Amino acid sequence: MKLRTLILGCLALTAASAMADELVKIQTDNVDLILKVKDDGRLTQAYLGKTLRDTNDLGWLEDGREAYITHGPEVYFEPALDVIHADGNPSSFLRHTSHATTSPKAGVQETVITLEDQKEPLTVRLHYVAYTRENVIKTWTEIVNRQKKPIQLKKFASSMLHFYRPAYYLTQFNGDWINEAQMTTLPLAFGKKVLESNLGSRADMFASPQFILSLSQPATETSGDVLLGQLGWTGNFRFTFEVDREGWLRVISGINNEFSERTLQPGETFQTADFFFTLSSAGLEKASHDLHDWARRHQVKDGMGDRMTLLNNWEATYFDFNEDKLVGLMDDAVRLGVDMFLLDDGWFGNKYPRSNDDAALGDWQETAGKLPNGVGRLCDAAREKGIKFGIWIEPEMVSQRSELFEKHRDWVLMFPNRDPQEFRNQLTLDLSNPKVQDFVFGVVDGLMTKYPEIAFFKWDCNSPIMNPYSPYLKDHQTHLYVDYVRGLYSVLERIKAKYPELPMMMCAGGSGRIDYKGLEYFTEFWASDDTDPAERLFIQYGYSFFYPSKTICAHVTTWNKLASVKFRTDVASMGKLGFDIKLSDMTADDIAYAREAVRNYNRLKPVILDGDLYRLVAPYQSTHAASAYVSKDKGHAVLFTFDIQPRAVEHRHNVVLRGLDSNRRYRIQEINLMPGQDTWVKNRSYSGDYLMNIGLDLFTGNKLNSRVVELIAE
Repeated sequence: MKLRTLILGCLALTAASAMADELVKIQTDNVDLILKVKDDGRLTQAYLGKTLRDTNDLGWLEDGREAYITHGPEVYFEPALDVIHADGNPSSFLRHTSHATTSPKAGVQETVITLEDQKEPLTVRLHYVAYTRENVIKTWTEIVNRQKKPIQLKKFASSMLHFYRPAYYLTQFNGDWINEAQMTTLPLAFGKKVLESNLGSRADMFASPQFILSLSQPATETSGDVLLGQLGWTGNFRFTFEVDREGWLRVISGINNEFSERTLQPGETFQTADFFFTLSSAGLEKASHDLHDWARRHQVKDGMGDRMTLLNNWEATYFDFNEDKLVGLMDDAVRLGVDMFLLDDGWFGNKYPRSNDDAALGDWQETAGKLPNGVGRLCDAAREKGIKFGIWIEPEMVSQRSELFEKHRDWVLMFPNRDPQEFRNQLTLDLSNPKVQDFVFGVVDGLMTKYPEIAFFKWDCNSPIMNPYSPYLKDHQTHLYVDYVRGLYSVLERIKAKYPELPMMMCAGGSGRIDYKGLEYFTEFWASDDTDPAERLFIQYGYSFFYPSKTICAHVTTWNKLASVKFRTDVASMGKLGFDIKLSDMTADDIAYAREAVRNYNRLKPVILDGDLYRLVAPYQSTHAASAYVSKDKGHAVLFTFDIQPRAVEHRHNVVLRGLDSNRRYRIQEINLMPGQDTWVKNRSYSGDYLMNIGLDLFTGNKLNSRVVELIAE
């Protein structure tokens, strides 16, 4: 009896000790991030995973690992923070001093945890914003210098997350120009895996600032524990995945610290980039749906609004156009039934007219020889024809053959004693300089003031930073990469404040810029200069994990002439639809098809742009591909199927749908048919149960073949 009493007493003491540590809970409907404040003030991550419903169990959580590791306490692993203090001390020991949770708006909770170094006057605030309905958590860090002299920030992560699972699988998104978002999955073993960019302005050219992390086993669309992470920063990024000898994984996310050490002045606060993540215990599909819903409701500019279809002149004319030719092309836009005509590169410069890509960037006045009546004539013509007018700009860049370069060489990023290295015959303006920020804002403001009917901007950025030296920053050159991006955001904030309804496309030689901070200011992004529809299936598939379809611009062009206009248009209809093509090169049947496809797209926008995406057959896993969009009420759906390069002899299986209501019946109709084309099916009715268990026989043995099926609940 005494032994039993002793054991029970020890258990009670253990439980009481466990409960003594204070817990900080960041919670969404389905995800818990639980931090623990130890008796000595250390902050640890005790849990990250599916919501723990019974709070009585929380006291049994183990301590976990230090939530925000600093350089100093131990040097075994990569730190999140590395500071050299004013007295030269390179160590930091952070201890919890306070935390508070507020609700800035319905469905959103923000928790701020304050940590302080008890020996050095340094404060670190960890911010966590939980979007409860969407299961997304945004986190960033503030670092405050309370010392009397400057300190040096060497590393400054936005987030550190810890995992302890039997295995880890990382999916990364990398490539190059016209080969973006190529997916690779690999297991993580002991050691470090780093994904990073140090390109500056066009930072995403080789790698995208997002990743998929599967826990324990590779996640599928409908099963597995999986985290989707994305850094909201339109510049250099770094993700570090480090597995230690005990099998713990640390994921550190933030701005790339390479050549970005910062001097923090007394009283100054440095705020890191935002890191966004969602964690799903039901596979990739659930994670994507949550992230898409969050993006539309909370993050993307006009995320719940409409998107305009358009005709772009670029592949129809390149630099060879004049006023009459452009007005004539507007008739093509009217004939197609799109909302807008977009004038691309080549409309500006007089001393050095923009007739190719080696001159005039920076001289944003209409070329008199091409546009004698200015952009105003084009706005008038568009209005007369019942369409909108949009225009291309690249305001961060400058050509050496330009009046701007001749007048303001001190506004250009260049090493003082070397010949400048160009990329695409251009250099980058120094956006760390407030005068340059005023100039770049003035490009948009000047056009909008003079031509308020401009309805859309395509904002391009074709060059990375090739010459990372700022005449403005002088002795603080390592501040450049961060201050450039902050200068860009300053400009974009001013544009958004003055023209809050103005839609803009984020373009950077394709997808050289794609991140959720950028999408606060842009309604959409250009996913790739590669408009070959077969390749676009892979590119758009990769980006679909993170970005809703209304943000992914997809155009019909002449790339891959082996593919029909139907196939090209059906692929583009899975994103924000546009055309970059001459109707004079198309047959009457092609034009008739395209007009009907635009009508269908406009009718189906609520489903495609705002519904839930179901990736049914991945192009990586088959010679076919299939995706469906289902309305939130499950009453309307659109199914896209593609035969890419089917083999002569293969086993073709039905396309089995997901996301429908098993208890309702759906009338299905094939749409987007070429004139005279036989339909696969007309006015058939199936139960949702049948469609989600048996499916439809839609794939064929024809190369570059596509089908679009509309489903309406009866």
